Amino acid sequence: MIMAIPKLQVALDHSNTADAINAAVSVGNEVDVVEAGTVLMLEVGSSVVKILSTLFPDKTIVADTKCADAGGTVAKNCKNQGADTMTCICCAEVATMIAAKKEIDHIQVELYGDWTYEQAQSWLDAGIDQVVYHQSRDALLAGVTWGEKDLNKVKKLVEMGFKVSVTGGLTIDTIDLFKGVDVYTFIAGRAITEAENPAQAAHALKQKIVDFWSE
Repeated sequence: MIMAIPKLQVALDHSNTADAINAAVSVGNEVDVVEAGTVLMLEVGSSVVKILSTLFPDKTIVADTKCADAGGTVAKNCKNQGADTMTCICCAEVATMIAAKKEIDHIQVELYGDWTYEQAQSWLDAGIDQVVYHQSRDALLAGVTWGEKDLNKVKKLVEMGFKVSVTGGLTIDTIDLFKGVDVYTFIAGRAITEAENPAQAAHALKQKIVDFWSE
């Protein structure tokens, strides 16, 4: 089976708009998706989504709200600001996700902590076919690393019919682990934005992805 080449998404989790926009502009030509990260949106609000959507009209714009409630209201706000996609946390009620889905083009379910494949099936049944598989920042700082258990979960979700994005401490070397896995999007934050040359780092990640999935 020929797999589509995964997309590359930059996560902007800066604490102010200026730094986020500077980072976005520096790598915008190298990535497919631009994300207003949770930390950034908590710091400056959803107005930053509007700026990103104006700067990158041809890119997919993600508002990483990790919405847990009031899905329709949050999604409508994100859509009005120019977002194409909004995230909901996996513990949210399916009703919250459905309400959000009515207001915006795409919903992604963020997989944190304890979740089940039974829950995942209920998202599919509701017409939500995108999930984001995480290694959380706190887990990574505690010494947790990517491994076979993560790959098995990602593969299972793909088999169920999800478009699976992966994120959490991703580096150019981490990409090797996913060879042969039908990943939808690789999401990188600090590996790109905190690099000495962010554009070069994003280009290298994108080239690695293209090379791997073109073989």
